[in-house]
Amino acid sequence: MKIHFAAFLIFLFGIGFSSAAQNHGGISGSIKDKNGDSVAGATIAIAQSKKGTISDAKGHFSIQNIAPGSHEISIRYIGFQTQAISFTAVPGKSITIEVILEESVYSLEGTTVTAQRREQSILNVPIAVSSTEGKFFDDLNIRDLDAFAEFVPGLQVQLQSPNNPGFVIRGITSDNGDSRVEPRVSVFQDGVSISKSRGSVIELFDMERVEVLKGPQGTLFGRGAQIGAVHFIQNKPTNDFGGKITAGYGNFNQNLISGYLNFPVSEKAFFRASGQYNKRDGYVENLAGGTLNGKNTTALRGAFRYLPSGKTTIDIITNWQKDDYPGTGFVSGSLISPNENISPFGPAHLEKGRDLFSLRTVWGSTVLIEHSLGNGWSFNSTSAFREFSTQESLDADGSDIPALFFGENAYGRQFSQEIRFSTDASQKLTGFLGGSFFHEKGNQMLNFQTNENAMIALLSPLVRVASGGKFPTIPLYGPDGKPFLGANEMLSTNLSALGLPPFKSFHEENFQNYGQVNALEIFGDGTYQITDKLSLTAGLRGTFESVKNGYAGRYLGSPSTVGLLLDGAFGSAPNLLIAPTDGRIVGEGEFLSWVGRFIAGYKINAFSNGYLSVSRGRRPNVIQVTAEGSEELEQEIVVSYEMGYKLMSDNQRLQFDIAGFRYHYSNFQTQVIEIQDGTLRALVRDGGNASALGLETSVKFALTEKIGLFSNYGWIDAAFDEKDSEGRPQILAGNRFRLTPKHSFSLGGAVEIPIWKNHHFFFRPSYTYKSQVFFEEENQPGIEQKAFGLLNCRLGLNLENGKYEIALYGNNLLGEQYLIDAGNTGLAFGFPTFISGPPRFLGGQFTVRF
Repeated sequence: MKIHFAAFLIFLFGIGFSSAAQNHGGISGSIKDKNGDSVAGATIAIAQSKKGTISDAKGHFSIQNIAPGSHEISIRYIGFQTQAISFTAVPGKSITIEVILEESVYSLEGTTVTAQRREQSILNVPIAVSSTEGKFFDDLNIRDLDAFAEFVPGLQVQLQSPNNPGFVIRGITSDNGDSRVEPRVSVFQDGVSISKSRGSVIELFDMERVEVLKGPQGTLFGRGAQIGAVHFIQNKPTNDFGGKITAGYGNFNQNLISGYLNFPVSEKAFFRASGQYNKRDGYVENLAGGTLNGKNTTALRGAFRYLPSGKTTIDIITNWQKDDYPGTGFVSGSLISPNENISPFGPAHLEKGRDLFSLRTVWGSTVLIEHSLGNGWSFNSTSAFREFSTQESLDADGSDIPALFFGENAYGRQFSQEIRFSTDASQKLTGFLGGSFFHEKGNQMLNFQTNENAMIALLSPLVRVASGGKFPTIPLYGPDGKPFLGANEMLSTNLSALGLPPFKSFHEENFQNYGQVNALEIFGDGTYQITDKLSLTAGLRGTFESVKNGYAGRYLGSPSTVGLLLDGAFGSAPNLLIAPTDGRIVGEGEFLSWVGRFIAGYKINAFSNGYLSVSRGRRPNVIQVTAEGSEELEQEIVVSYEMGYKLMSDNQRLQFDIAGFRYHYSNFQTQVIEIQDGTLRALVRDGGNASALGLETSVKFALTEKIGLFSNYGWIDAAFDEKDSEGRPQILAGNRFRLTPKHSFSLGGAVEIPIWKNHHFFFRPSYTYKSQVFFEEENQPGIEQKAFGLLNCRLGLNLENGKYEIALYGNNLLGEQYLIDAGNTGLAFGFPTFISGPPRFLGGQFTVRF
């Protein structure tokens, strides 16, 4: 199948190139608005064909190799009326025109996307893609990824902290912080992969748009897009002077300042500086001091655009972001002092107090080069470097008992280079060919600390059962309601008889994993227009990876008394939890793989299209390295089938799409408990099978110039199959995927009412809903969140046609109490913890545009 698929792709390009006549005509020109200013980024397309282009920074465009005869060219740009111009292509000549666009009364945003690595109307993209314009974020005061995800069917984002996000597309979760494990969902920033989860949380400001592609997207977005991709496209500099500043204040002492400044440096060079500072105290009080679940982020961006010629555009973009959050509010559901009434939605009592934190710095620089080669060909180069560094402290038992305290340090850096050649030289064919190189190196260290008096009390019920009732149960709290730390006194005789030292008031151990990968990829993707209505799209990407992973468990010179007492029950002696190694253990591997897609598209009429697709996604092989050595886990494979329909009204006031899908997942990597050499081990195993059936739909409608409505709905039934790939019954058979509601929807609107000349009142309500969510694949009762909905609203005044804006906002206006996570590390010890979602947030903002 691999050879046939590649041959078909080459066939598409071959017949497309041969069909391009040598003696064709062309059309070029410039596009301006009624004030005489150039319009950059307008879409120019020839009717009844796939041939088109985008106007450059000076409003110029050129389309060549047009077959002789009569044609109609359409010019579209958001906010302006679409123009249609008839012309006759003359062999060997290029016609020159000038187009003046008139402002549109009203139309939708987000109708132009680059999902297939070229500018297209979303109507003509034969995949499920959601596009959200930057204006939508401003209108609804969306500044965090989890809030944005509520408005995209098929997407969920869980944010415990900026260091620990979870991206979920169609039931598949990508949230592993291990430096050796590749993501299942690709996160991209201006065409550059943000490979590891620890560096993937992006502050939402000065965005052009965010595109979310559902289903396997390896052909378009590379090795990590197993089940989808999230692409953040930032605003680029333009040839004009302007800016915006927004300042705000809200409850929980929230302070916000956000804005941008754009200006031309010369006729060919433009610069844009933007940034955002967003700080808010934690909404969970910590009885030991400070607050938890707060926010403190500073993000800056500089973007430079240079036009050395009419054929070349160079963009240089640098992003820097620093997050300095208070700690995460883990609250235990069972480790509660008799003197306290702790609930997941009340205060926490974590003994480290103000020493809990989440700290992250991430920065990166990208160089984008686009050059027109003529004759319908263009060249694109994307070069990028990214680096992140994180530190986090976690009270994993969720209580004031000093038993489970973890600290994490993670670091990663990456370099990538991609080149791509794109063509629309034929009226029959559009597509691209290219190659890329990717290098990444990183590590993650996890440090464990405990007071062994508290740790043995925590474990004593389990030890008592294992000893047949001979071991005493040690109380967790004393009569004064404080953590009981008297295990040494209770067991002094026993410890002396066994020749063991007293329990340590402070014990520490750690491990570190290391990941390094070099990847070379070649890819091609093309769409061939068989008839005016029927098109075929095929893509293929081959990947060669060289992986070198490592692991080191450290013994810090002082044995764990609890570990010795339990006679190495955790298999980690002389440590308690982390098995020490003799230096670093290394595992290596080389892998060759492919992914691809095949789509049949059908143009029903000028306003609607349908498509059928089959695609193959992949998560790279994992070299699993533990204290016992290394082993190779097979690549995870997704085979997805999808059918969709899209509608876009001629005046761009109504957009509707619906997609149904079915996928099968093989070699799904799951964690299992096995007995090895008489010791319980938690290991990752492949061989799991899972399946999903789903439906997604969305609608946007500009009812009038001043009233807009939107809604979306997602349904997914994603669960583990009854048997694995070897035909054996699966332990998780029938269980639903974690972080995946079966039903979700959002709806909202924007209403603007004139109150006097050039001044308007606006009202923008929204409501989002999720059905039941399990937080663990075991689907344990209580480790879940029941169905809930959130009501948000933003309202205010636009003065002087938007030059000034005064706004009030409210998120979670109904004060819904809900969980964003449950279980966590504490669950492994039988004491699950819970993290509550944000309460009601209220605030005001003032904006100036110039």
